[in-house]
Formats: sequence, C-alpha cells, structure tokens
Amino acid sequence: MRPTWMLDETAHAGPEHLDPAFVAGFDRKQGYPDAASDIALLADRGVRSVVDLGAGTGQFAVPAAARFDRVVAVDVSPAMIAHLRSRAQEAGVTLELVQAGFLSYDHVGEPADAVYTRHALHQLPDFWKVVALHRIARILRPGGVLRLRDLVYDFPSETTEQVMDAWVAGGVDDPERGYTGADYAEHVRTEHSTFRWLLEPMLDHAGFDIAGVEYDDAGLFGAYTCVRRPA
Repeated sequence: MRPTWMLDETAHAGPEHLDPAFVAGFDRKQGYPDAASDIALLADRGVRSVVDLGAGTGQFAVPAAARFDRVVAVDVSPAMIAHLRSRAQEAGVTLELVQAGFLSYDHVGEPADAVYTRHALHQLPDFWKVVALHRIARILRPGGVLRLRDLVYDFPSETTEQVMDAWVAGGVDDPERGYTGADYAEHVRTEHSTFRWLLEPMLDHAGFDIAGVEYDDAGLFGAYTCVRRPA
C-alpha cells in the first residue's frame, strides 16, 4: 500500500502520455535522440545494470538492453509499457518492464549500477523531485551513476519573460513534426521544470556528487552525470 500522502504520478504524467494514439506518434513528435553517447558514458564507468525511469517509448532502454546485462524500463503509462514491450520484441532484446513512477517503483534484486532518466523528472513539483532523488539514490549501489537529462533552466531568473517568449516563438507550426509554441507554453504553465540553482542542491541533499554538467546554448536543457556518495 502506498502512503495516503504520496502523489499520484499518473495524474501528473500529462494525459497525452496515457493515450495510445499519442504514444504511437511520440517519437516523430519528440525527435529521435541518439542514446549512443549516454550508453557509452555509462559503459565507460563499468555499468552492467540500469534502471530507466520514465522510459517512454524506449529510445534509451531498447539499445541499452543490447549493451548491458540488465535493463529495467519503468513508466507510469500503460500505453508506453505496451509500446515498449512491442519494440523490445521487434529488436530481439530482453527488457524488464515495470508500470510505475519515480515515487512508486520498488527495485528488486541487487542495487543498480546506474539510473537513467530523460525528460521525465520535470513532471514532479520540486518537493517531489527531492523525494524522487532520494528514492533513486536507494536504487543505486554506492558509487552508482545517475544520468539525468531534463528541461532545466540555466539563465538569469530576471530574464525569464524574455527567454520564455523566445522559446514559445521558436516552436514549429505543424504539431505532427515537433513541439509547437502552444506545446512549449503548456509545458511552462503546467509542468515543473526548475532552475539549475534549485536542482543542484536537491541532488546534493539526496546524496549525489555532480561529476559532469552540460547545457544547451539557450539554457533550457541540462544533462547531469552524478555519482551516489557512500551512505
């Protein structure tokens, strides 16, 4: 039984992610990010087991399953899990599939060498991000790696209005081929991307040392390599 005070992550996942029709076109809308660099980064650190939280359509989990001994793909959406199952079968790889979220996934077996998550943590308000990061730390062995990619804001807060205006203006016209300005505006209004200067203390409080950070030129997308400190 989950505690009565625990957040219902399904309600925060965005209703479109629960819709099989949206999921079927998700990769075309989101683009096709190449997971090779993240897989290589983890492999270089001796990783053999990975938990992918917010696995989505498996753009990381499926190729990772061809490289690592154990990959657990976790997502709150039953539509995503169904898509993942089909995609793994087509690719001929073995994935452990779990319908759960950051706050409800219960790890089974040996602690993982790594946790990977891409564009999912922002679904949670900051209070719940901290809870989620502590839970991630408990999944990992000491010295284990968290590879976190997300929409994280790295610009002076006093320029927020100008940055958001420019981001929304840069959306595509056709929602079938990418994110529109309306999509970006909805993200800002209803999802929970946070500032870098808020996220990094959360990582520290949850027991992580930041080993590497990369941001895009606009200061909207961050990539973190973090190492779990010994308890």
